[in-house]
This record gives sequence, C-alpha cells and structure tokens, in this order.
Amino acid sequence: MSRLLVVPSRGSRLARLSTVFALTLACAGATTGLLSGPAAQAQTVSAGSLAFSGDEGDYISGGQSYSYSPASGDGLNVFASDDHSHISVDVSGANGDWWYLDLAAPGGQALAPGDYAGATRYPFNSASEPGLSVDGNGRGCNTLTGSFHVADVAFGPHGYVQKLDATYEQHCEGGTAALRGEVHIDNPAPPSELDLGVSVAVKGTASTLNGKATIGGTVSCNAPATVNVSGSVTQVAKKVLIKGSYATTVACAPGTPAAWTATAEPTGTTPFQKGDAEVDAQATATDPNYGDTVTATQTAVVSLARSKSVS
Repeated sequence: MSRLLVVPSRGSRLARLSTVFALTLACAGATTGLLSGPAAQAQTVSAGSLAFSGDEGDYISGGQSYSYSPASGDGLNVFASDDHSHISVDVSGANGDWWYLDLAAPGGQALAPGDYAGATRYPFNSASEPGLSVDGNGRGCNTLTGSFHVADVAFGPHGYVQKLDATYEQHCEGGTAALRGEVHIDNPAPPSELDLGVSVAVKGTASTLNGKATIGGTVSCNAPATVNVSGSVTQVAKKVLIKGSYATTVACAPGTPAAWTATAEPTGTTPFQKGDAEVDAQATATDPNYGDTVTATQTAVVSLARSKSVS
C-alpha cells in the first residue's frame, strides 16, 4: 500500500497551507473545501492541549499515544478561516515532533458545537462533506474517513480562535485501525481590531516662493501603528484648476492624536494660492494584531494663507 510522505514545514504554518492549495489545484477533478478568503494569522495557544493515540496498525500514530501542551514546553498554534468554517492546529513538540490537525465544516458553514460524521481528507473533501486530517512526523493519509465532535468553539475577528474543545477519529486508506484524539484550546479574549481615524486641519499655507501647499491634521488609533497619510489638494483660482498630491508617514500611539504635515506640489505651472482648497486625506495602517489593512478617510475645505517659507 502506498503511503504519503509529509515533508515538515517548521518555519511557517501558512507555508504549509500554500503547499496544500497547490496540491489541491493539481488534483484534477477533486472538489475541495478550501479556506474562504485570505489565510488568517496564526495565534500561539497560551493554554490547551492536543493528544491522540492509535490502534495497532494505524499508520499515523504507529499504535502509539502522543500528548502535547504549552505547559509541557510544546508549541501549539491555531488559526481559523475568516468564515470560521475551518480550524487548523499545529504542534511543534519539545522533543522534535511535529503534527497538524485540520477540522472543517461542510459547505463553508461555520464550525459549531455538534457531530460531524462522514469526514474525508481535508482539503480534498467535497462541499457536502466535513474535512479532517491528522498528519505529521513524515506520515499522512492518501485518503481517509472519519468524524469529529465539537463540544465548544468560540471565535474572534479575522480567524482568531478563543476556544476549541473537540474530539476526532480518522481511518487511513479505508482501514479499520483508528486514530482517536482530542484538542482543547483556551486562549485569552481576542484583542480589539485596529480603529483608525484621520482629520484635516482647516488652515494651511501656500508658498509664494515655490507654489507648494502645506497642509496637516492628526491621526488617532487604539493600538500602536505606523500610519501612511496620503491624498490630494485641489483649488480653483481665476478659473484655473490647481491640483497636487501628497504623502507622509506618522507613528501613532493610543491616547493622543498624532500630528501629520505634508506638502503638495502643483502638477501644472500655476502655483497654489491664498484661498480655499479641498483636501482629501486617506490614512492607512496594518492592524498589528490581525495583519489586515485598515483605512480611514476625510475630505475638508482648508483655508490656505500666503507663506514665504520653502516647504
């Protein structure tokens, strides 16, 4: 009987997912239950455990018992798809073992407490089937059948897994020998998503020396972030449209708005002048907890005063 050799990927759980996706696309005719949307960031499991044992003749366990937990010095990481249909747990044992557990609900449904019978190998399970896979230490099933029971599960934003209590059973290659195990995860409450704000000051300057407009404002945040502020300055003077773009970067810390200042150079030959101008501002930052891009915008009328300074 042929066996699947699983090559370890110790550096990144997401790298393993990329390999799985490539294998999935390469399997012609296979109906898959893939992650919905981009892969989430893995979270370190602060409290919990993963354990399994196998019957004599089970290829994955070799008939042995295994148990891992952060309290024993083992590394556990977990993440879920954004739609909560799939949870993945990986183990880096203190003794050098490495294992992966995947649990997926059928048809992109969110995982919820209940029984999931008729599972087949994730991610090659059909849309009507739950997905399951326990593999690692160089061993994996080519095909499998199994089931799992979710006793409790709780999610946060962007695939954060706060709680998971589940048991599972799988059989490789249609065999009767079984691998049975359980997983328990109890992470802290999920951190807040990045909340970003941007404002534009109602006063700016137009340089009489180089024709540039200097504008500014503030950005606010609920978590430390490097914020990119960009936009455009538009003015109409004597029936001439004057426009220029700007960009700057500012470090934002919670509690106190951070000031930003930027200079826009006119794209044509007509300089910015004293008077009102429309300023569009867009603030963009990466959420430090979840890795997604957060954006805030504002448009304001800014009064430009003459200035002899060089921006």
